[in-house]
Amino acid sequence: MGSKSNSTTSKTVYSDTTTSNPYAYSRTNNSGTVSGFQDNTALNSVYNFVNKSIDSLLDEYLTPNLNSATNQAKINSFAKNLNVQTKRSLENNIISPLSARNMIRSSQAADLYKNLVNQNVLSTADYIGNLISDSQNNTAQMLSNLLSYYMLGANLLNNMQGHSLSASSGNSTRTNTASSGSFANDIIPMAISSITKYGSAL
Repeated sequence: MGSKSNSTTSKTVYSDTTTSNPYAYSRTNNSGTVSGFQDNTALNSVYNFVNKSIDSLLDEYLTPNLNSATNQAKINSFAKNLNVQTKRSLENNIISPLSARNMIRSSQAADLYKNLVNQNVLSTADYIGNLISDSQNNTAQMLSNLLSYYMLGANLLNNMQGHSLSASSGNSTRTNTASSGSFANDIIPMAISSITKYGSAL
């Protein structure tokens, strides 16, 4: 029987370590590191929104149009505020003072309201024209802001992962496993046995 040689294998075992803050966490163990955002936080919302909406936002940037949710909201807000403000101004500054002095007929008041509506339609049309021309710049600014916050979150995750790995590595332990090896006079009988056993498949 041949002599045997002994060898020792050293293995690092990382401690189970979790690093966290109000926005993110990172968990490291011997299987690896898992990082993520804390639920119901601003960075998590930005991350999810960008991943969900980036295709439509890029399309809106490349082909600006009035049908986007952003532009429709702006148009509706402008038209509503314009109508409220101009009607209030007309009534307070013109119709009410003249009516108090019996200097205006109902038909004249009706004409003033009609002229106001026509003027507001023209003002809204001008606003829409400017809006479509500025839409690409507005979308580009929105994308820039969103991606800035998105990368802020990504960098935070990288930092959290680094802290978790460093802490886990600092608390790691090393285990030694002894194993024995055979010289040729021990290996040859084993090889012959294997050939005999699986010979039909060769």
